[in-house]
Amino acid sequence: MSAGVLDPILRRSRERADRLPSRAELERLAARAAAPRSLLAALTGDGISIIAEMKRRSPSGGLLRAHLDPAVAAREFEAGGAAAISVLTEPDSFGGSLDDLEQARLATTRPVVRKDFVVDPLQLVEARAAGADAVLLIVRALSPALLRTCLEEAAGLGLEALVEVHDEGDLEVAVAQGARLIGINNRDLDRLTTDLATTERLAPLVPDDRLVVSESGIRGPADLRRLRACGVQAILVGETLMRAGDVRAALAALTEAGEER
Repeated sequence: MSAGVLDPILRRSRERADRLPSRAELERLAARAAAPRSLLAALTGDGISIIAEMKRRSPSGGLLRAHLDPAVAAREFEAGGAAAISVLTEPDSFGGSLDDLEQARLATTRPVVRKDFVVDPLQLVEARAAGADAVLLIVRALSPALLRTCLEEAAGLGLEALVEVHDEGDLEVAVAQGARLIGINNRDLDRLTTDLATTERLAPLVPDDRLVVSESGIRGPADLRRLRACGVQAILVGETLMRAGDVRAALAALTEAGEER
């Protein structure tokens, strides 16, 4: 999405954050949530692991799956070999909700990531209260200090954070603030195009003790082979799966390619 699209999304996210219940109420709900599952553990292993993402629409892709059933999608993702599941919960531009996340979490044994546009640490408590195991944090949406605060908040809640970067400057901030899971987004925020060369350029710059996830623009097994060559350990795939007639088969083909040596 372009900066022109990102700015209003962040503004609306701030408005929703300002309307959240009190911290005490959210913490009470979070304390009752099922114990978190480890995203890092799920993505660690031989081959390339897959985070399968569900979303109804996006600013760049338009309508993807109008009649998305989160529970059904989560079961199809797990059957197709996904190591983890990402759920878009942003309502205005992506048609998502925390209810989608709750339904998906109940339907799978895989870790579930809340993918949204976090601008306030209280949204992390909200995510844990809804059952999220991990959250997305976008470097471009947060100051370095706020990113550090969010990482500390997430750790205190038992959440893991996938920290998304788009360029060398973002990556430097993510590493300096202690991010362990680095998501490299291949989407150009100005032109709405995707290019795997972004991952090829940035992945070699990530310290060896961090796990690299390549995001966006991954369409088939050939892309996994290309990403494997630059050291990627996991990928996040959404639009390709949401457009597939047979989600399970499309994911299984990616999973098989990810297991190749």
